[in-house]
Amino acid sequence: MTNTTVLITGGAGNVGSALAIKLAKDTNNTVVIIDNISTGSRDKVPNLDNVIFIKADVNNYQDVVPVFGRFNFDYVFHYAAVVGVARTLENPMSVLEDIEGIKNILNLSKNTGVKRVFYSSSSEVYGEPFEIPQNEQTTPLNSRLPYAIVKNVGEAFFKSFYDEYGLEYTIFRFFNTYGPNQSDDFVMPRFLRAAMANENIFIYGDGQQTRSFCYVDDNVDTCIKAMYSADHINEVLNIGSDIEMTILELAQEIIKFTNSKSEIIHLPALKEGDMARRCPDNSKMRELLDRELVPLENGLKHLIDFYENRD
Repeated sequence: MTNTTVLITGGAGNVGSALAIKLAKDTNNTVVIIDNISTGSRDKVPNLDNVIFIKADVNNYQDVVPVFGRFNFDYVFHYAAVVGVARTLENPMSVLEDIEGIKNILNLSKNTGVKRVFYSSSSEVYGEPFEIPQNEQTTPLNSRLPYAIVKNVGEAFFKSFYDEYGLEYTIFRFFNTYGPNQSDDFVMPRFLRAAMANENIFIYGDGQQTRSFCYVDDNVDTCIKAMYSADHINEVLNIGSDIEMTILELAQEIIKFTNSKSEIIHLPALKEGDMARRCPDNSKMRELLDRELVPLENGLKHLIDFYENRD
């Protein structure tokens, strides 16, 4: 087997660290992680011989040039970004600065012989949906939020670098992905940890906004299969569960699953950023993954086991 060197930017985050762990299981892979630890954590980076962590800011060209000089990357996963509704609304300029990171990674990949680049886009590019499930061909571009705009701009950069320079890509549009390494301020860990402690669960608005929840293993396994496959080169791929549920239903399901005494408390609705519906057409993902997705109950059990062992 030939050795493969893979770069993951944002590899100290929820999905990036899980991707690193899975890729590193193949000892023929060398995994290099770049992260500035602004939202990620050094603790999430796997401590393995074939995983190298470098603290660097992809938005700073001088920070990342030496990394590309030191390694010959075969593949690059660009996952570094400011994420989370509250965080992105509070830090709009930081979100917009992520465009610099996109340009830096693409320029350096183009100039160093990278075979393909992978981009973590988002369901946010769909804005307020006018069809459900949301299909990869549908991009209404009707969101005003900096985060959604930057993801759309990022997609345009990846496509344009292919058109102009022949740098091949695959764009992943991530829908809600949860897992053990997700920050506690996201909805799934927030609800679950509150339920486990019999504390109140707070919901913005009436809770009728819908989401679909994808366990991190389903996300990562699909992305790795895409790396080894020629089927989705220069394409967009929805990555997420196709089981749509309201946020209120999620809270009720978690309370029931944990046999919790938690009560649901409704807060005023967010002024913006809380889209009414989210659910992907994940038929391309299912075909590539070639197995059933992890049911919500199994995902919750994995999380509970993780929290109990960690705490």
